[in-house]
Amino acid sequence: MMKHIGSRENPAFKHWKKLAQSGRARKKQRQTLLEGAHLVESWHKAYGMPVCLLASEKGRSRVEVADWLAAGERQRVECVVLTDALFAELADTETPGGLMAVVNLPPVEDAPAVDVDSLLLDGVQDPGNLGSLLRTAAAAGCSQVLLSADCASPFSPRTLRAGQGAHFQLCLYENADLPAFLGAFRGISLATALDGAESLYATDFGEGPLAWVFGAEGQGVRPDVLAVAQKRIRIPMPGAKTVESLNVGHAAAVCLFETLRVRGLRTEDR
Repeated sequence: MMKHIGSRENPAFKHWKKLAQSGRARKKQRQTLLEGAHLVESWHKAYGMPVCLLASEKGRSRVEVADWLAAGERQRVECVVLTDALFAELADTETPGGLMAVVNLPPVEDAPAVDVDSLLLDGVQDPGNLGSLLRTAAAAGCSQVLLSADCASPFSPRTLRAGQGAHFQLCLYENADLPAFLGAFRGISLATALDGAESLYATDFGEGPLAWVFGAEGQGVRPDVLAVAQKRIRIPMPGAKTVESLNVGHAAAVCLFETLRVRGLRTEDR
């Protein structure tokens, strides 16, 4: 039987609100909230049904939301209808679509592989940028992303929304020791930098795996990480007199897809 919750004092609602607002709570409980049918569908394709499905009173009348609730009940997943006001308190968007899911955070391997294409992020603190970077990494075929301890949480609502399901195609390693990983990496490591860097378009990427390193906007890749990278790369910018630098998400897209071009990979429009 579908549950209905209309009180902020409900223990389950209090738990979900903590997941929506607190990175500490998400880490402690190993759970997060997914907002919107697209993220719920992406999760379902990767891991199956979520722990719980949440719908707003208004949202449950939508065919897409009703179908998810029906599927959840058939598979004995907890399904809860919240008042529109309570649902809005959990939502991270101004106009919620009426569907959320509570999921357990995906398990990760004990240690990242040192012989596959990797994306390393050093101090990227903006959730929107981080989500875009994960989306780009997944699209470019990276299998894993390592995040330094001061990166934004990859499983915050904003990062999840910006990632559009890319999280579920990647192995994510939080609190990673980037210099140690680069020291053990069995391929070529490249970090974006302005000083002492070679042009992206003149770089020899070799035949093996690549580890790309990108830093926070303004600060860039930190010296201790930059010192371990084998190559320093800059993106030529003829308009640099009027544009100081690229957004880190845009810079990563340029570099990763230039790698694909040089390798001769071809992708089909889908």
